[in-house]
Amino acid sequence: MDFNMKKLASDAGIFFTRAVQFTEEKFGQAEKTELDAHFENLLARADSTKNWTEKILRQTEVLLQPNPSARVEEFLYEKLDRKVPSRVTGGELLAQYMAEAASELGPTTPYGETLIKVAEAEKRLGAAERDFIHAASASFLTPLRNFLEGDWKTISKERRLLQNRRLDLDACKARLKKAKAAEAKATLWNDEVDKAEQELRVAQTEFDRQAEVTRLLLEGISSTHVNHLRCLHEFVESQTTYYAQCYRHMLDLQKQLGRFPGTFVGTTEPASPPLSSTSPTTTAATMPMGPSVAGLAPPAEAALCLEEVAPPSSGTRKARVLYDYEAADSSELALLADELITVYSLPGMDPDWLIGERGNKKGKVPVTYLELLS
Repeated sequence: MDFNMKKLASDAGIFFTRAVQFTEEKFGQAEKTELDAHFENLLARADSTKNWTEKILRQTEVLLQPNPSARVEEFLYEKLDRKVPSRVTGGELLAQYMAEAASELGPTTPYGETLIKVAEAEKRLGAAERDFIHAASASFLTPLRNFLEGDWKTISKERRLLQNRRLDLDACKARLKKAKAAEAKATLWNDEVDKAEQELRVAQTEFDRQAEVTRLLLEGISSTHVNHLRCLHEFVESQTTYYAQCYRHMLDLQKQLGRFPGTFVGTTEPASPPLSSTSPTTTAATMPMGPSVAGLAPPAEAALCLEEVAPPSSGTRKARVLYDYEAADSSELALLADELITVYSLPGMDPDWLIGERGNKKGKVPVTYLELLS
């Protein structure tokens, strides 16, 4: 009991000394040991990394789960170390409503049939969204959380210890200064000066040791940046995969609804190019505005007879097929992903289409399904 009481009294004394030193520094009444410029830069970079990591983490959580109530629920499950229950995505819920509406309004009517087709597409979009959320959480959110809840807490703890060691050091410097001032007035203070010098040496050693530990942890922020860079690449890859799946699902839906890949009726601006993994030495085909209605071709193209078509003497190019394509009629050429074909254009053709040749077969092919090779 006596030992515990003495320890509590000692801790209280140390805390009081630090509080006095900190207060006097704030009012400019005590000297403060300054850290070197490199150390201060390390501290600033660490703080900046922590602040931006928190912001990026929170906004990514909003991106993946816009519903704040759902985010709170998922947070509580994680803190309780329990598995987060599977949640229906917005696309899957919309698909369910559309399917139920088609069943009640008449699945054989034009409206009901279209509802069913769109419901199936929305269901696939919802499944793709679920996969994206899972991949992004595992490859991006989890590493960011681990940094904030692991490495950063360790850094913060060591920084607090360094702050305490600095306060102790400066308090020892102040006591030594007072002892020397008293010694100048009387010779009875020699023992006090020796004691103050000894305390200062101990405090300086502890401060230097803690400063080195903290410095090593702060320099480790560079490794954190490298790890976050890798995670960022994985996040972009998962997002690219997700949007590519969405694009393909919507292309399939457009075909089922009787439209060519491209823009809807009345659109005057070109659509975005399809997602593809092109190398720096190739030029990906862009996606110009497609025909407004399936089967409708410009007058010059409507009279085109493929048997009479001959490739031009110059202007043919090789193209890599990005996606499978099923020919809508005998004038089109069916395509298989990753195959190479020869393509060229003829005067008067719709700019969204080219003539494609593979062996002794030829037909029209949509530009949006091709990657033109330079």
